Amino acid sequence: MDIGALLTSAGINIAICVVLLSLYSILRKQPSNVSVYFMRRLISEPIKHSDPFRFERLVPSASWIVRAWQATNEEILAAGGVDALVFLRIVVFSIRVFIIAAMICVFLLLPVNYYGQEMQHKQIHSESLEVFTIGNVKEGSKWFWTHCLALYVISCSACVLLHFEYKNITKMRLAHITGSPVNPSHFTVLVRSIPCSQNHSYSKSVEDFFSTYYPASYVSHQMVYRAGRVDKLMKDAEKMYRMLKTIESTTKKSYMPCCLCGKSTHSFEALNNDAESVEIKTSSDELQPSQREKKLKISEQKDVEKIYRKLKTIETQNKMSSTPGCLCGGIMHYFKMLKKEAESVECKTSSDRSQPSQTDKERPAAFVFFRTRYAAIVAAQVLQSSNPMLWVTQLAPEPNDVYWSNLSIPYKQVWLRKIATLLGAFVFMFVFLAPVTFVQGLTQLDQLRQTFPFLKGILKQKFMNQLVTGYLPSVILMLFMYAVPPTMMLFSTIEGNVSHSERKKSAGIKVLYFTIWNVFFVNVLSGSIIRQLSVFSSFRDIPTQLAKAVPTQATFFTTYVLTSGWASLSCEVIQLFPLLCNGFRRFILRRQEEPCSNHALTFPHHTEIPRLLLFGLLGFTCSIMAPLILPFLLVYFFLAFLVYRNQILNVYVPKYESGGQFWPVVHNTTIFSLVLTQVIALGVFGIKRSPVASGFTIPLIFLTLLFNEYCRQRFSPVFKRSPAQVLIEMDKQDENWGRAEEIYKLLRTAYCQFPLLSLDLSTSQELSMAGNSGQNKDEGSSKDQESHNPDLNEIKLSS
Repeated sequence: MDIGALLTSAGINIAICVVLLSLYSILRKQPSNVSVYFMRRLISEPIKHSDPFRFERLVPSASWIVRAWQATNEEILAAGGVDALVFLRIVVFSIRVFIIAAMICVFLLLPVNYYGQEMQHKQIHSESLEVFTIGNVKEGSKWFWTHCLALYVISCSACVLLHFEYKNITKMRLAHITGSPVNPSHFTVLVRSIPCSQNHSYSKSVEDFFSTYYPASYVSHQMVYRAGRVDKLMKDAEKMYRMLKTIESTTKKSYMPCCLCGKSTHSFEALNNDAESVEIKTSSDELQPSQREKKLKISEQKDVEKIYRKLKTIETQNKMSSTPGCLCGGIMHYFKMLKKEAESVECKTSSDRSQPSQTDKERPAAFVFFRTRYAAIVAAQVLQSSNPMLWVTQLAPEPNDVYWSNLSIPYKQVWLRKIATLLGAFVFMFVFLAPVTFVQGLTQLDQLRQTFPFLKGILKQKFMNQLVTGYLPSVILMLFMYAVPPTMMLFSTIEGNVSHSERKKSAGIKVLYFTIWNVFFVNVLSGSIIRQLSVFSSFRDIPTQLAKAVPTQATFFTTYVLTSGWASLSCEVIQLFPLLCNGFRRFILRRQEEPCSNHALTFPHHTEIPRLLLFGLLGFTCSIMAPLILPFLLVYFFLAFLVYRNQILNVYVPKYESGGQFWPVVHNTTIFSLVLTQVIALGVFGIKRSPVASGFTIPLIFLTLLFNEYCRQRFSPVFKRSPAQVLIEMDKQDENWGRAEEIYKLLRTAYCQFPLLSLDLSTSQELSMAGNSGQNKDEGSSKDQESHNPDLNEIKLSS
């Protein structure tokens, strides 16, 4: 590949970035796209939709870049939590270390590589990219000391910055533990593999066990129940509530007859207990809706009837079988739709219990609550039984972080599931060799002409030659890579992780290993699958093989940074899939209401962190081999800094907090990248017959590994266990402030497997009553009150 092919790829990607970023700056100003580009602010802030059409909406602007740049760490922390701030620290670390690498490699190593051999150079745009790599330096050259010096500077700078970031993130994590509000997960232990008893239920077993062995610290527990028909019922009830809420808001705006009773009303008439269907009554003195609105309301009526019949069916079955209640284990007598109060669905329970049915409903897992944080951490870390497969304990995840469906998996199956998913991931990794081998075939024109003779005429054209070799391979590989994160997320779900954060972290690690193997190693050792496997037949040959292959594949990695880096950030900021879904909902389904918080997106750590670390690996390994990649890599990291800050501030909604739990993975991957770079450099110095450079590289490898061990001993334990000193001080502080009763009350309602909508419904009912009373007031006074309300914030889309 020559400079012209690289510039062709760069020009195409720059054009894509400019078009998408300009389009984003226009789309974000449209009021109909508020739920796409301002979902986090839509949920957290009251929004007043009073933005008339202005010509400025159709003009691209860079105001979002300025706002993202000026945002402080406090604003990032308030918007996205510790995880978002730690993620941005990865980007900042990459910018700092590669600025140092670019300065020394571009201004020192690039001229050395270019003039490494006595040869007749062509014009710059016609030069092959290989003349800018270390492969162009002749054997035994005295200038290899510059490469060794650059390797030392880059390695030492990376280690110093890693230590600085590890230290600060550790302090940040401890500050998050001590400074955040009372977290129920600090007092809660998840118990799995509860032994089965013929005499009493799982709940009784848990109560007896912890009352006996933890009598001073045990408070209560919450059982995990089998999710099935009741879970589906709750989702249907939530769907019905949202639908009714939508109909109510539509009726208020248009003063149309209510779709349930035909009257002009601001509240919903309840369904009678003996009603089997809902009839639509029309009144001659009311305004007639359009044909489209009639069809929409008839469809909504049918949905209401369907859900109501489900409620009646389960009510009848529960009356006949006396099935235990899903929430607390009591007998659930019936579901009653209260007249005039249809927004709350109550599950009534009785004091009598049916032990066989209770045991059938319960699962061998429970959340056990303790009086202090220290007692919970002790109970979570010690072995509870002489049989390690019984009474397995761990600290519970946050209530919003619990992945309830996996709690029903028997604990004895977890290790089998992990082995099965590991084998599945390996199989998928090797199956992916086929597309990667095909992609590498496109970069080699001689093999391409031999395999496809009919392409000889097309490849003679200069532009098509540059397009096929410089742009097309990285695009095809990027398209194939889009299938990797969903597959790895599926594997992590099957694995049996009990929290969303663990599932996402596990998927991220799998994606990271997959991308490093397929994007780096397989592309470097390209060829037939047999050759790729035979390369590793001898461990001693690995440095030599990598030293020969990496400089030649550096050009492909440069185009991959352009395609998968620059273009992917443009696609990230424009949010193509949510934008299409929003357009379909508004202009096809004709639904103008804003989506609820359940539709909000969380930050995709499992895809973005592996991408950052992969580009870091490419930057380290190619820094002294092919320094030309560093300017393109720096542009990517600067653009990522702006894009991710904008997305954290406006789009992504944090639903749980892990406290930067993924930073040790980032640290270990960076150390791996440094050691791999040093090993490749050692192989290159050996091939190029530079014993001095090789001799100085060997101690650098051991020093890097020694630094990693120091960080593992100094900082890593804080990310695995919470320090007892901090927890005990927090317990004493709660005791001095008299917050014990408040904490116990919080624990009773924190972990609810089937949360009813009663709280949300009652809140909306109060707001509805307040709104109805407010409508009787003078319109001018309400506007004055609105204008003087300091808590009412408006999102200005035109800016």
